[in-house]
Amino acid sequence: MSSLPDSYGNFDLVKRVKLDFTDVTVSKWRSRKTGLSVVHLDYEGKPTKLASMGQIHLTLFQPPSSKDTLSSLQRVGYILRTLNNCSMFLQVFNDSGCPHTLEHLVFMGSEKYPYKGVLDNLANRGFSNGTNAWTDTDHTAYTISTAGGQGFLQLLPVYVDHILYPTITKAGIQRLVNHPKSAYRSETGGLMEALRVLTPKQIRDYHGTYYVPHNLSLIVAGKLSSGTLSLLDVVQKEVEPSIIAHDQANGPRPSGWKRPFVETPSAIRPPIEETIKKTVEFPEKDESMGEIILSFLGPPPNAFLERRAIEILGNYLSSSAVAPLNKEYVEIEQPLCGYIYFTEDTCATSVDLPIYIGSVPTEHLETFDVNLRKSFQRIVEEGIDMKRMAMILNREERQLRSKLESAKGDSFSGSVITDVLYGAEDGSNLKESMNDIKQFADLRSWSSEAWTSLLQKYYIDTHPVIVLGKPSPALAESLEKVEKARIAQQVKDLGPEGLKKAEAELEDAKAKHDQPIPTEMLTSFPVPDVKSISWIPVQSVQEIGEGRTPKRQAPSAPDLKRHITSDGSPLPYFVQYDHVQSDFVSVQAVFSLAKIPNRLRPLVSVYLSSFFSLGVKRQSGEHLTHEEVVNKLEDETVSYDVGLGMSNAFTDTFRVSLKVETARYDTAVAWLKDLICGAQFEKDRLQIVIAKVLQGLPELKRSGDNILGSLWAELVYSDESTSRAGSVMTQLEYVPRLAKQLQESPLEVIADFEEIRTYLTDPTAARFSVTGNVLSLKKPRSTWAKHFGETHPATELSPVPFAADTLSEVGKNPVKKAIVMSLPTIESSYVSHATKAIQGFNHPDYAVLRVASEVLNATESYLWRYIRGSGLAYGAYVSLDVEAGLLSFTLYRSSNSIGAFQEAAKVVKGLVDRSIELDQTTIDAAKSSIVYGVTKNVSTAGRAALVSFANQALRGVSKTYQVDLLEKYQAVSKEDILAALEKHFLPLFVPASSVNVTVTAPSKADQIAEGLAEAGFEVERRVLEVDPDEAGEDEDSESGSESECDSDDPEHSCR
Repeated sequence: MSSLPDSYGNFDLVKRVKLDFTDVTVSKWRSRKTGLSVVHLDYEGKPTKLASMGQIHLTLFQPPSSKDTLSSLQRVGYILRTLNNCSMFLQVFNDSGCPHTLEHLVFMGSEKYPYKGVLDNLANRGFSNGTNAWTDTDHTAYTISTAGGQGFLQLLPVYVDHILYPTITKAGIQRLVNHPKSAYRSETGGLMEALRVLTPKQIRDYHGTYYVPHNLSLIVAGKLSSGTLSLLDVVQKEVEPSIIAHDQANGPRPSGWKRPFVETPSAIRPPIEETIKKTVEFPEKDESMGEIILSFLGPPPNAFLERRAIEILGNYLSSSAVAPLNKEYVEIEQPLCGYIYFTEDTCATSVDLPIYIGSVPTEHLETFDVNLRKSFQRIVEEGIDMKRMAMILNREERQLRSKLESAKGDSFSGSVITDVLYGAEDGSNLKESMNDIKQFADLRSWSSEAWTSLLQKYYIDTHPVIVLGKPSPALAESLEKVEKARIAQQVKDLGPEGLKKAEAELEDAKAKHDQPIPTEMLTSFPVPDVKSISWIPVQSVQEIGEGRTPKRQAPSAPDLKRHITSDGSPLPYFVQYDHVQSDFVSVQAVFSLAKIPNRLRPLVSVYLSSFFSLGVKRQSGEHLTHEEVVNKLEDETVSYDVGLGMSNAFTDTFRVSLKVETARYDTAVAWLKDLICGAQFEKDRLQIVIAKVLQGLPELKRSGDNILGSLWAELVYSDESTSRAGSVMTQLEYVPRLAKQLQESPLEVIADFEEIRTYLTDPTAARFSVTGNVLSLKKPRSTWAKHFGETHPATELSPVPFAADTLSEVGKNPVKKAIVMSLPTIESSYVSHATKAIQGFNHPDYAVLRVASEVLNATESYLWRYIRGSGLAYGAYVSLDVEAGLLSFTLYRSSNSIGAFQEAAKVVKGLVDRSIELDQTTIDAAKSSIVYGVTKNVSTAGRAALVSFANQALRGVSKTYQVDLLEKYQAVSKEDILAALEKHFLPLFVPASSVNVTVTAPSKADQIAEGLAEAGFEVERRVLEVDPDEAGEDEDSESGSESECDSDDPEHSCR
């Protein structure tokens, strides 16, 4: 990487950090004129146009609240958020709602681009899928990810204009907050009372104080073709002039400015003088299980080594089945909780150290914290298992290196945001905050006494804030009554004329914000050329098994082919090798479950839960206890995982994956064999596994999403579907019976587990995969013969089971059927409609339907504007499942599902009859968004290799199937889209050709059932009620993997 100058235009280099364990270089810049900060996480090596993702975080400090000097209790704010998001209780002292409301208003238009949705429309054109944002306690972050740098850099000035100079209008607030049907109500919880009276002046004042350039940092992670200077050039030429023109060239430290939380009274956080315990109820008819949060004050935010040590200590205490707290509280016949999770929240002066405990029997809620702290004291007295601690440190480092290989600079985005918020202004904390490898090395020298002293200091000698989440059957009813009374009183106070006036004002607000965006404004942003993207190369060799006839021509990979064929004889079973540049290799087994008897399918879910929790008899004859299995897996792998299918597809297959350093390839294949063939099904261990599953079910059934998926599977799939058998509704009935059967007839249950294994070891059902640095493996093929040769003789390979093979009669002919289920733990509705569609991955109409779907789904496109924009649902989208042959319309957290359904129908009908215009800019943006999705799917070496396997081995298409489709997407015309909408999408909104499942709050069930019946559906009503006594007796995935996903932070309030 060429050296950077010390200044560029208005920007001075504050700090440059090059870490010695990765090729990421971080440079921090600040404008001497405006105070705007820019941080770039760049990569070494020559500039490339690989399928890499650029990301930007535009971060602003939030101000401290009016009571920001309060203790950790106030910092926690009496928050109770169950991990499945079924309920949230929030008390915020500065409860105006300004930060979160402003976050949404930013996307309503800006001075230069005064049109709602223009930002996301432009983002869609630039190989992105729109923008996002979150509001945390101390900052608001605005984000964008693009494929490649061209669209990224051209969008940056537009984004900053929206942030610094948004159009904050009364109409915008009315549209956002005061919509009578708005789903926004469920997003803001206790803030609604304040939000209802929030004024434009309050928001403008807040914006004018804190949305200023010296309080804004642009954090960019990604490789740019011209490096950091190309980023600074855009900011210098297109952002700085606008700031200066607004008379905001006041330098980094304007007179009177104080950094929020650092130089304000909030920097002083006194210790908690005594333990504080509060109980918060949440609406739930099943009173068997509750939740607990304990929050302690931790070290200062710049105590990086100590913070890392606390993170490692939390993993030691609770990260696996052999962790001390899990052994005491979870891995027992009558679990005292379902999980214990340690984390931290970064704050001024001292970080907060919350502990989340889930699925706690309500009879133990009051005493759990006392017993937990006794456990802490006992661990201090007994000391730390230093062998296991060393293993955890080594594994954490392996996982970090694996993450760096795939996520590169974005791995450090969180550290950079924290540095922006709380770090030294001269950047002197930056390197230490990111020097993870050095921290691991330093911690390896710690003694048992050092670790126990840490536990004593932060979790025993200090007072916590404790929040008990207690289920309450009466609360749901009382909340509903209070809300109905409030609405009735408001109607009375307004009167008929007042209501008409309010409605007219709202319609006027909608009209002002639905002004069409000028076409020339959109087309002024060129869509990047797809051909400018180069893709991560994958060499692939597929050996389907000696004596088997290949069904399609294999791709050419002469170097890899030569490497494999030089290692031993051909194998009698299917193995596919996908080589990419990597320090790691993954081995995977995928087994067809098509032949399993239907009576055993519900047991597969429990089998998955037990997979890494049982003793094993190894090929060598060595017997390992379940604790030895877990310890060895943790010591020898980067990650391990088991589940149904891949990426929510092919769910009638059983998948096992292990990722290791390349030197441990033989170890990984050996583990694959031992875990599948050598697991010991013993009553005592199965009893504990089943008890854990049983205890987690009450929490799972509180989720509208979970119940919708379960009902959906029950409706459209038959008894031959394994995913249906593993769904929440099925497991609620099955697992208690299984637990009873294990007590009364343990040999029968063990025999059933053994029978499932016989289908996994069926040589016709297995497909093996090797992805990663295959060319570095000394024995890529003979290693499989060494471990699997004797158990897999040459036989024909069974076809991959598709979802279409397990459809029910309703799934095959979706007509008129509707199910409406009441769920007392939710306030809104979760909905799916479906109709028949194309089936098969090579269907000639796929490209057209994919583009048509994106036209409807894209951020600020039709469904977004007509449904989310009107407050009818938080999310609305169509999805095409070519494996099952179904097209779906889904509503997420809908406040008015019938209204949303009608609006979606109106949109599709209007597009078809041309009363709603489908313009070329919308089509271009949809195609561009698809490019982003494809790029993201193969944006790392590991992903690209895995996609190659899934394409060839499971889908039966080319290894570059998704990339090959890009050319077909570009050829899709407006007339093609309109024809597809008429033929395939219109039937979604006609009862005679579709079915519906709705999960909703009890207060909405009658109205929804009536609306569906009036539309022409045959409605079945259900209520989810589980006997609390039964639930209190004694994810289809169990893993020990590092997280490399792009999931949103559950602690953030996202856009």
